[in-house]
Amino acid sequence: MASQPLADPNPHAPDGHIDAPQLQFFVMGLFFIFGGITSLNDVIIPKLKELFTLNYTQAMLVQFCFFAAYAVVGIPGARLVKKIGYMRGAVAGLVTMMLGCLLFIPASQTATYGIFLFALFVLASGVVIVQVVANPLISLLGPAKTVHSRLTFAQAFNSLGTTVFPFFGAILILGSLATVTAAELSGAELAAYRTAETQAIVKGYSGLAVALAVVAGVVWMFRNTLKGEAHEASSGLAGLDLLNRKRFGFGAACIFLYVGAEVAIGSLIVNYLMQSHVMGLEEQAAGKLIGLYWGGAMIGRFIGSAILRVVNPGLVLAFAGCAAITLLIVTTQTTGAISGYTLLAVGLANAIMFPTIFSLACEKLGARAADGSGIINVAIVGGAIIPLLTGMLADLTSSLAMALVLPMLCYGIIAAFGLFARRPA
Repeated sequence: MASQPLADPNPHAPDGHIDAPQLQFFVMGLFFIFGGITSLNDVIIPKLKELFTLNYTQAMLVQFCFFAAYAVVGIPGARLVKKIGYMRGAVAGLVTMMLGCLLFIPASQTATYGIFLFALFVLASGVVIVQVVANPLISLLGPAKTVHSRLTFAQAFNSLGTTVFPFFGAILILGSLATVTAAELSGAELAAYRTAETQAIVKGYSGLAVALAVVAGVVWMFRNTLKGEAHEASSGLAGLDLLNRKRFGFGAACIFLYVGAEVAIGSLIVNYLMQSHVMGLEEQAAGKLIGLYWGGAMIGRFIGSAILRVVNPGLVLAFAGCAAITLLIVTTQTTGAISGYTLLAVGLANAIMFPTIFSLACEKLGARAADGSGIINVAIVGGAIIPLLTGMLADLTSSLAMALVLPMLCYGIIAAFGLFARRPA
């Protein structure tokens, strides 16, 4: 049955935004879904690290393969959305995510790390397409003067997903207390152990596949909601000419650094908190605390959405960058609960970074918003590169504390962008 449009056939308001308030709930739901799925990587990394006896560099290939999809799919994803529209683009992304979840089944049956990595790449490809839809759409669903606040508020729902998913993921995926470890087994016994222990991962992602199929079906019902979408053709190679704009280019680089730093820290939380000189926690207990890291970002985004209405966004970003550096210095120079909880508190400092960098970088893009979103999504490949380098640094120095120096440098550059972009475009 054909759906009835929720918005007026010509939903564009005089100032250029889309007058369809009902869609804001839909977009916030998308933020919740792809945020939660992304954060599950922090739970499966320690699981796969043990099962396949990986070092930190090898374990970080989980994030590398997941976030590499942003570089591969970002620009084609933007082209796809421009061709078929926001709503159909969302369906394409959700279906791709579903297929990625289902690939965990053959990965478990064959007990092959490489297939797990491929499944994560396909899953992330769908996430990329959904983000290409969500970021510019939330910017268009309201007046330009409140875009920083509105995008930060939507990102809070992203953080709600990243808070909820790891908690239950830790219970499901890290809950198995085997009496042996992969390092003690070999041959057929090792393969059987890996297959059995990865069943928890399969069950979790199979459930997500069913949920994604339902959501995709609902979105398809409203595929004709938006009429008269305005998408400007790229004047360069798929919009790469936008990087010539100093503000946008600097902002895209900071998205690369921010996502890399955020993901690197999240990926190390379980192993960091398990250290005897930090909190000495068991794997599942440490996994449950991942929610505090992402929960801090959620709380901070609700607060930040109000602050950004009255305080210069660039200055807020600079302050947040300096706060993150301070917390990382404290966590590396202390022990016990102080060391653990200051690391988790970096999530609060992260709160406003992505939406603020995104909106500052994309000011005045207008009809080229989809191009800008595609480039920004390519920059999210920082989530592949920075964590891998952080893992290499951890292996080289045999110290997770020393590895955190790299995220510190990332936050320093982000603070500089905040000062640079404090003036309107």
